[in-house]
Amino acid sequence: MTKLEMPRLVEWHNGEEVAGPFSDAEMDRRQTALRSHMAEQDIDACLFTSMHNVGYFSGFIYCSFGRRYGFVVDQASATSISAGIDGGQPWRMTHGDNVTYTDWRRDNFLFAVQGLTKDAKRVGVEFDHLTLDNHRQLVEALPGVELVDVGIATMWMRTIKSDEEIDHIRLGAQTADIGGQACFDAIQAGVPEHEVALASTQAMVRHIASSFEFVELMDTWTWFQSGVNTDGAHNPVTNKLVEAGDILSINCFPMIFGYYTALERTLFCESAGAEHLRLWQVNVDVHEAGLELIKPGARCMDIASTLNQIYADHDLLQYRSFGYGHSFGVLSHYYGREAGVELREDIDTELAPGMVVSMEPMIMVPEGLPGAGGYREHDILVIHHDGSVENITGFPYGPEHNIVPA
Repeated sequence: MTKLEMPRLVEWHNGEEVAGPFSDAEMDRRQTALRSHMAEQDIDACLFTSMHNVGYFSGFIYCSFGRRYGFVVDQASATSISAGIDGGQPWRMTHGDNVTYTDWRRDNFLFAVQGLTKDAKRVGVEFDHLTLDNHRQLVEALPGVELVDVGIATMWMRTIKSDEEIDHIRLGAQTADIGGQACFDAIQAGVPEHEVALASTQAMVRHIASSFEFVELMDTWTWFQSGVNTDGAHNPVTNKLVEAGDILSINCFPMIFGYYTALERTLFCESAGAEHLRLWQVNVDVHEAGLELIKPGARCMDIASTLNQIYADHDLLQYRSFGYGHSFGVLSHYYGREAGVELREDIDTELAPGMVVSMEPMIMVPEGLPGAGGYREHDILVIHHDGSVENITGFPYGPEHNIVPA
């Protein structure tokens, strides 16, 4: 019997390359900055495996589904590595070349890496993304090659946004505002959380679709929470019915070519009690104080400490559940985090022009106490090179606006 064989690698350059949201010049800028770092650190090639760095440097956002993906950059070329199940889509989206590995053998991904890093002595990888098993396999596949970390360096590259990125993020914030209004309009006593969330997500997806000649519509979502479900910022949508008097949280998250933006607001259904109103106003006061603190040169840890004191003055600091904000860019609930720019007590980073950060204070008062529930507001701010700070979130916040009438 003749043994059937398939090639280990193929070129599925199917269709025509598709323009993503950024110009060729912008994508070249990113790869050039990377190559400069590689030259300074004597790195012959980089192998990116995370969704955020593959997306940032190539424009291709992969869907893993248990398979491995990568993007290899050296001084002469840039090539994404994708699985056959994706057909030609990775090539169409990659700023560079693409090679596809087949499922015929389990180690075909590594075979592709070997070919693309041939003669390399130092290869940059993301230590914060490689599992122990994947690291072991790379070491075995690349004998004599030194693996060095580029995860931290590329994180800092991503924290400073170009003008094109800022425009893209601004579109995301506008989309989130549309989702917020759709949420507001869908809220009624007796309506389940998931129906409110669906109204928001559909409005955002339609707006994204109408904003581009071509766009991949993937992963935009909404978390809408009511009552006790507001106690966590990332609690999933349920089928719980909204009740009159419920505290509510809307969380609208457009995803546009891998870029996440957000709108988060506290609301109430029909009415709010006196203690709810007091706690809500304190959180609004913290939010507004935080908005004023976002400026070039401000240290993340100092912002957190200043806002902590406001909560402490109201004996509410013990109810704060996470930091006050974070960087925006190529990230989502699936991947990515520019951990060097988070507004927390243990981060000493100074805010700088080109950064885009949120201000999102939250307190959670446990069930059984007056005013129980989670209170959170969230705006996105751009720090411009002239020193000005632009709030790109437009949806209103606070008791004056967000008590939903019957």
